[in-house]
Amino acid sequence: MRYHPGMKTPRKPAKVPRRTSRKPAIDALYTAAVIPTGILAVLAELADQEHVAVQPWLAGQGITRAQIDDAAVRVSYRQASLIIKRALRAIPDGDIGLKVGSIQTIGSFGIVGLAMMTARTFGEAMAIGVENAAISHAMMDVELELSADGNAAMVARPRFADPEILVFLCEELFASTLILARALVGAAFKPLLLELTYPAPAHAAEYRALFGCRVRFGASRNRVMVEPRWLELKLPTHHPISAQQALAICRDQAAQMKRQSEIVASVERILRLRLADHPTLAEVAQTLNLGERSLRRHLAAAGRVFRDIHNRLRAERALELLSAGALSVAQIGNEVGFADAREFRRAFKRWTGAAPTAMRHGQTP
Repeated sequence: MRYHPGMKTPRKPAKVPRRTSRKPAIDALYTAAVIPTGILAVLAELADQEHVAVQPWLAGQGITRAQIDDAAVRVSYRQASLIIKRALRAIPDGDIGLKVGSIQTIGSFGIVGLAMMTARTFGEAMAIGVENAAISHAMMDVELELSADGNAAMVARPRFADPEILVFLCEELFASTLILARALVGAAFKPLLLELTYPAPAHAAEYRALFGCRVRFGASRNRVMVEPRWLELKLPTHHPISAQQALAICRDQAAQMKRQSEIVASVERILRLRLADHPTLAEVAQTLNLGERSLRRHLAAAGRVFRDIHNRLRAERALELLSAGALSVAQIGNEVGFADAREFRRAFKRWTGAAPTAMRHGQTP
C-alpha cells in the first residue's frame, strides 16, 4: 500500500470522558508549515533595535530564534499570526507594519525577487510576483486585476479572518511591494490609488507620505492600483535566460511546497487523533506507509521536526481543555499523552512559559 495524504487511523477509545460537543475541523492551510519566516525575522530585527525580548513571542510554538533567521524554515499561518500578535503587543509602535515593509529589499523576496528583476517589463514582473506570492513570505492571498482603462490592481485578501493583525499584514504587504517596485523602476514610482478596508489609523498621514498617492480607508477591498505607463516600462535588469531559470525554480519550489505541506498536514492529522496514545515518529511513519528515515527527511525538507510538531499540538489541545474547564489537570495531561501529572506540568510550563493552573485562570506569561 502506498502513502496517501488523506489516510486516517482509527481512533482508540478515550481514556477519560470527553465533551459531547464536536470540535470544528481545522483548516489545513492554517496549520500547514508553508510560510517563510521573512516577516518574523524583520520583526525580530526591529525588536533587537528597541531592546525588546523576542523569546517570549516564541513560547509554545516549537520554533527558536535561530530558526526565524533560517531561510529554509517554514512556519504555519497559526504560528506566524500568534508570533505577530505577541510582537505587536511588545512593540507598541502603531506603524510597525509600515516599518517592517519599508526596510525590505528585492533580496527579501528570494527567488521571486530575482524572477521579477529579470522580467521584461514592470507589468510582467508584477504578474510574476502575484503568481508566486505563495512561495514568498506573503500571509495574504493576492491576485492581479486589469481594468478596462488599462490600470492594474493587486488585490489582497485575508487568508483567515484575523482582525487583530489585518492592519499589520496590509501595511507589510503593500509597503514591501512598494519598495520592491521602486527598486525595479526607480524612486519616482508611485501607485495611482491605495484602498484599505479598515478605518484610518492614527498614523494615516504616514501612508500618504510613503506611497505618495491617494489613500482611501474603509474601502470594500484591500488593493493598490498602478497606471498603464508603469506596466509598459522595460526593466533595465531584464535577462531572458536568467528569467527562465528563475521562473523554473519558482515553479519547482511551488510544487515542492505543496508536497511538503501535504506530508506535514498528514502527520498533524494523525497526531491529533492519537494524542492520548503518545505516538512515536516510527508509528506515525508506519501509518503513512513510509519509512522512519523517509518521514524524517520529508519533515526536514519542510523545515519541521516531529518532536516540535507533536509538542505544539499537545500544547494547543491542553490549552483548549484548560479553557473548557471540564477536566482536571491530571486528566488533561492524560488526554495529551502523559501518565504522570507532574511530568505534564513540567512539559506544559516548558511549552508555554506558565503552569497549567495559571493558564486556566488567564494568567498568561
